[in-house]
Amino acid sequence: CTLYRLNVLYFVLIRCGYESAAKHFTPGDLDVNVSGRSYMITGANSGIGKATAQEIANRGGTIHMVCRNQERADAAKNEIVEQSKNQNVHVHIVDMSNMRQVWEFAQNFSQNNTLHVLINNAGCMVNQREVTDEGLEKNFATNTLGTYVLTTALIPALKKVEDPRVITVASGGMLTQRLNVDDLQFEKGTFDGTMAYAQNKRQQVVLTERWASEHKDIHFSSMHPGWADTPAVRTSMPSFHAKMQSRLRTEAMGADTTLWLAVSAAAIKQPSGLFFQGRRQSFSLYSTGSIHVLQEC
Repeated sequence: CTLYRLNVLYFVLIRCGYESAAKHFTPGDLDVNVSGRSYMITGANSGIGKATAQEIANRGGTIHMVCRNQERADAAKNEIVEQSKNQNVHVHIVDMSNMRQVWEFAQNFSQNNTLHVLINNAGCMVNQREVTDEGLEKNFATNTLGTYVLTTALIPALKKVEDPRVITVASGGMLTQRLNVDDLQFEKGTFDGTMAYAQNKRQQVVLTERWASEHKDIHFSSMHPGWADTPAVRTSMPSFHAKMQSRLRTEAMGADTTLWLAVSAAAIKQPSGLFFQGRRQSFSLYSTGSIHVLQEC
């Protein structure tokens, strides 16, 4: 049964899985103009984050790019503006692994800006255990705690607008991990960056479910982009990328469900707190950590 589920998962996460799912998309879902709405996207200077920012900018949305590196962020912004002809693209430099910096940024942003949609896209897979200046394991700090602090700090601002949404880019990699709250910093046993990342992604999905239950006036969702050919995959998983490159999704394919969740009217007709793949609910999570593949293929 487990082998069968993993084989199904393999199919749905690569390029052909996207192409199969796309046959059932409603084309008009993304034919929208989102002028007047504000979107914050973390990790927006490359990969799926940049592709998402580009598509939203193309549709008139105001973009707030939250990035770590000024030079790369500015270069990405210039490309997005050039292609979209949308000047409402702004760069904010924040290290998502630094909790004080994330909190202070969110507080300052809320005082001076309106926000309709938060897209938690930034992430990392550090393969050797590293500890931040605040004493936090780097993967957990960036992927889980940074996402938690930013989202929590921005919830009051989101509650002030119409149709607020929060989308978190998680990963089907969580299939390899049951939720483990006893070792959040990965201090026990041999450190494995891939497993730490998978644990973080499961934590993000659980957080999404909790937020949805606590804040009924905001639409929360998490999603898996599939395996896409992004700089993060090339850097963090070079052997996997080398073997799978021809089968990986494009960045635009990986961004499709995030975009759908962020801008379409169809997305908010779905219950809050769900996990999506290919514009549809993908997995059902239970407290034991078991996952069943739903509605794919």
